[in-house]
Amino acid sequence: MGFFYILRRLLLIIPTLIVILLVTFVIVRLLPGDPASAMIGDRATDADVARINAELGLDQPLPIQFLYFVKRIVTGDLGTSFALHLPVAQVIAERLPVTLMLTGLSALFAVILAVPLAFIAALSQDRAADLAIREAFQIGLSMPVFYIGLVLLTIFAANLRWFPVGGYGDDFGQRLYHLFLPALTIAFSLSAILMRNLRAAIIGVLGAEYVNFARSKGLATRIILFRHVLRNALISTVTLLGLHVGTVVGSAVITETVFAIPGIGRLMIDSIYARDYPVVQGLTIVLAVLVSLIFLATDLVQAALDPRVAR
Repeated sequence: MGFFYILRRLLLIIPTLIVILLVTFVIVRLLPGDPASAMIGDRATDADVARINAELGLDQPLPIQFLYFVKRIVTGDLGTSFALHLPVAQVIAERLPVTLMLTGLSALFAVILAVPLAFIAALSQDRAADLAIREAFQIGLSMPVFYIGLVLLTIFAANLRWFPVGGYGDDFGQRLYHLFLPALTIAFSLSAILMRNLRAAIIGVLGAEYVNFARSKGLATRIILFRHVLRNALISTVTLLGLHVGTVVGSAVITETVFAIPGIGRLMIDSIYARDYPVVQGLTIVLAVLVSLIFLATDLVQAALDPRVAR
């Protein structure tokens, strides 16, 4: 994996971010209502609305607003929240670690669930264990994220009281404890997708000629499975995991609402209702950068697993 491959992948992020800036700017301004009315309330007069719009620069033509918007983004200024009256960067910085931890735990739980069960299903193809695993994951895949969250919340938090019903905790241990059920909620559907893909990939690799050759050489089954089968089967699954990062972030928005977690998903919903343009735009940009970096990491892992990708 060479330097120029990494540089090329980094440069591809730039046009993506430019398009996202433009689309975000336009879509936010197409939302019904206006920030001035949301800030002042129902008793706002036309004069009050005009004054607030002038202070915020919203009375300028859209091209001028967009140029100011891009200039601020380039200089690292995400603006000031209309509703919270705080720098957007500060507001996002307080919430982002929560969502990052939730997303990371969800991906980790999904991999922990998917990889061993995919192996069991592939090695017992079309037998009872395989059918049971696929059926269980199919149930998880068919249920909406918010419904899975409500079921887990009702059983393990409200009834059994093994986990808290919401919140985030104060230290690392408490945060893991509070985020266990939300992360498991997101991991159910993601692990089902990964398991099905990895199972099919393992079955395909098990029939490959180099695997048969390794068996004929007398290599131990453990070495064949982990050194030859798993490494090659993971290539497509890693790609699939990277492609579903956006889905995981979208699921985090719903899950944070169900479990009352103070992450950027909940902040996004509150900001949309409040017509808080700077926060919505800042969150969209931060999420776009985050997803782009995860796509880059996915490509690098792919190139490490299969050096032909980086040629």
